[in-house]
Amino acid sequence: MPNRHFTSDNVAPAAAAILAAVHAANEGHAPSYGADPWTVRLHAVASEVFERPVQVFPVATGTAANALALAQLAPPYGAIYCHETAHVTTDECGAPEMFCAGAKLIGLPSPDGKIDLRRLHAEIAHADDMGVHHVKPAAVSLTQATEWGTVYRPEEVATIASFAREHGLGVHMDGARFANAVAHLGCSPADVTWRSGVDVLSLGATKNGALCAEAVVFFDEARAADFAYRRKRAGHLWSKMRFLSAQLVAYLEDDLWLANARQANAMASRLEAGLREAPGARLLQPVEANELFVALPESTIARLERDGFLFYRWPYRDLGDAVAIRLVTSYATQAEDVDAFLAALRSEAGGDR
Repeated sequence: MPNRHFTSDNVAPAAAAILAAVHAANEGHAPSYGADPWTVRLHAVASEVFERPVQVFPVATGTAANALALAQLAPPYGAIYCHETAHVTTDECGAPEMFCAGAKLIGLPSPDGKIDLRRLHAEIAHADDMGVHHVKPAAVSLTQATEWGTVYRPEEVATIASFAREHGLGVHMDGARFANAVAHLGCSPADVTWRSGVDVLSLGATKNGALCAEAVVFFDEARAADFAYRRKRAGHLWSKMRFLSAQLVAYLEDDLWLANARQANAMASRLEAGLREAPGARLLQPVEANELFVALPESTIARLERDGFLFYRWPYRDLGDAVAIRLVTSYATQAEDVDAFLAALRSEAGGDR
């Protein structure tokens, strides 16, 4: 039976190559706390992928990666600027503020999920005017791909990062779907990170085939100073680190991460093409990665749900009688999964039942 699960890429199974890597890492004994050969190998592989020496710190969750990376950039009295829908401010239960010991997240609105440079400029100008009475501008967090499925181009990242640098702000990138963004752009991972001014990346793998593995990647060794202590204090220094690192090595080696992302993106594009032809469907954002947002009549949505299709209703303004839903594809999504959804949508919209 076709898979009918379009709620999230988190629901996909772990990739076979990554499970095999974990199984291989389970042979025999190995030094603990990151002194194992897999963690050593991870630093070499990541440095090759990003075309410069990097400092890599595996952690188990994206929330940990984001919160700890931001804590490295922002003091307790600092301001972290992000989009108002960014995962760090809407879905992480205050973890960034907690690990920053009180820094304030300031969400900036825009219709496409990207930080509006004019709004950022205005916020920093306001902070400067307020002086010591306002949290001090400390960092900018960019989500790549964004929560609306859009993708920052390297020049967009560079423009924001240049402005941030002028005002003494560090630049963090939440890359939970970084692979999908790079696959869409067709550029080097370096081009959209450190070459564009990013200081630290939360590199996601779990949404794209890993079992449970993310990484904090620093492009400047000075920025990583004492981060090992921060990770240990947060409870993310695994004693059996080889099982995290083995996943990430398998993920990055031989471009598994990009192959998986290209499959997810291709299925999103296939879904997009069908939605454009479906009666009563209206795409709400450009489809640039593996998330789609579409407005449909409530009656159509209800019938799709009764047919067993799973997805999330999504808050969206000014849709009239329509309702927005989010559809997410993954590396495990196949053409028949997409086609089954589109066939059901055409049937429901056409009133065949």
